[in-house]
Amino acid sequence: MLRRRSEFFIFLDSPSVKPEKEERKLSPYQEYLQVLLQMKMTSTDQFDNLERHTQWGIEFLERYTKFVKERSEIEANYAKQIRNLSKKYQPKKNSREEEESKYTFCRAFLTTLNELNDYAGQHEVIAENLTSQIITELSRYLQELKTERKSHFHDGRKAQQHIESSWKQLESCKRKFERDCKEADKAQQYFERMDADINVTKADVEKARQQAQVRHQMASDSKSDYSSYLQKFNQEQNEHYYTVIPNIFQKLQDMEEKRIERIGVCMKTFADVDRQVLPIVGKCLDGMTTAAESIEPKSDSKEVVESYKSGFEPPGDVEFEDYGQAMKRTVSDTSLTNSREVKERPSGKSKGKLWPFIKNKNKGSGPEDFSHLPPEQRRKKLQAKLDDLNKDIQKEMDQRDALTKMKDVYVKNPQMGDPTSVDPRLAEIGQNIEKLQFDVQKFEGWLAEVEEKMPSKSDTHRRSTLYENQNSTAVNSNCAQDRERPSSSPDGSYTEEQNSETHVKANANPNPNPTSTTPEFDDEFDDEESLPTIGTCKALYPFDGHNEGTISVAEGELLYVIEEDKGDGWTRVRRNEDEEGYVPTSYVEVFLGTNAKGAMTYI
Repeated sequence: MLRRRSEFFIFLDSPSVKPEKEERKLSPYQEYLQVLLQMKMTSTDQFDNLERHTQWGIEFLERYTKFVKERSEIEANYAKQIRNLSKKYQPKKNSREEEESKYTFCRAFLTTLNELNDYAGQHEVIAENLTSQIITELSRYLQELKTERKSHFHDGRKAQQHIESSWKQLESCKRKFERDCKEADKAQQYFERMDADINVTKADVEKARQQAQVRHQMASDSKSDYSSYLQKFNQEQNEHYYTVIPNIFQKLQDMEEKRIERIGVCMKTFADVDRQVLPIVGKCLDGMTTAAESIEPKSDSKEVVESYKSGFEPPGDVEFEDYGQAMKRTVSDTSLTNSREVKERPSGKSKGKLWPFIKNKNKGSGPEDFSHLPPEQRRKKLQAKLDDLNKDIQKEMDQRDALTKMKDVYVKNPQMGDPTSVDPRLAEIGQNIEKLQFDVQKFEGWLAEVEEKMPSKSDTHRRSTLYENQNSTAVNSNCAQDRERPSSSPDGSYTEEQNSETHVKANANPNPNPTSTTPEFDDEFDDEESLPTIGTCKALYPFDGHNEGTISVAEGELLYVIEEDKGDGWTRVRRNEDEEGYVPTSYVEVFLGTNAKGAMTYI
């Protein structure tokens, strides 16, 4: 059964290749040339055309691969520039950052920068997907396509050479048969002449007759060979033009269709890669919009008022001074023109009294008690200083606790270290705590002095602020207790009470490992200390954490945040005490708590 004919094949009976009808009969040699010409037109020319077309198809595929590669590089460079831009405008780690974080427009800008960083991450995803799903696949397919094309054309050339060789052998048999026939005719004619001639001997006639018979036998054998080979050639020719060549052309056609289909699939993938990140890009843009809508002008203006509120009372009315009467002039206590008191008072108090109406030329650091500031600003500075001191005291206490535990380990296991080597550091920490406690007393005195002079409304507000900060109050209480007892017990351990922050940690975990800033040396302290929790997060999309250091999450899963995104697009989270790792920041929605570090250290 014959295979279907390929559209690439041109048959002998095609009008474009059918020889025109000749008026005169062609010679055998001319017929031979004509047949060879037809064979080349139907096979060789088509192979040349197909070879050029398939080569052009491979070049087109290479050009498309180069196009996708350049697009991937553009996406990667764009993402890099966006990340650098976001990093460039991130607030610096200084005191100014704390001031700016109070204003809603500054927080909105910071959120915009973070969302922009996530937006850049999506363009990195586009670049990675283009490389892995299109460029790599097309590069591998190109090698396979070139190998397959080379194999098909090799088979076609081989089949063409075989049929041409068979035709030449057929022509050779045909010419031999023709020669033998001519020789047989000549031998027969010679025999007839010899047989008709009466002068020729009978032996010569018999010899001519035998020679004619031999020639006829040779012609008969040549005819038989020619007939047999002709039948064989016709069979091979039929198989060549109806089976072998159509089969090769069909393979070439299938190869070309696969190439075109692969290009279509890659073009679709090219669009799908962008479409896949559109939801996350939309989330980033929504986050920017939400941040912009969260800006509150009235709240920011109130923050400015609170930041620069002086606490001065407005001056009283200026009384009339009658210079026409010889009487003692009276001056209002609240007047700004009390000339005698101005002359008698020190210049510092005069400046303090007239502060709302003069410029402060002292731009550098003022006195330690902030007496150069107005009352309200001075109270805030003193309170901030007290908070910093209390944090420093708590830090020193934590270090002292850690060293005490390390010393206990040395005492129990002398081979691990000398317990007395820790004493100098303990003594130094004890001195630091005493100095910090003295500074706390000093600033508390100045703060009490300022609060006495503040109006009752401000004083009431101050008292409410003091009751809100429970951690600082607990630390101050511990500091007072430490001043009443020796810095250390005879065995080098400490017995001070836990502050309120420690109690909060204890409530979160009844048996937490004690916080320590030094390495643990005993077996019971071998486990690495867990990082504090700074907030929570919710997974917006599923993530398969196959790489080292990552963790897999399911959509909608709630996790604890233990390390914020540092600009690299990854956030460190924890599921329980044993499972923690990094997830893409754009895959989660983070909720940071203001006191999360102090209140949720253990999970």
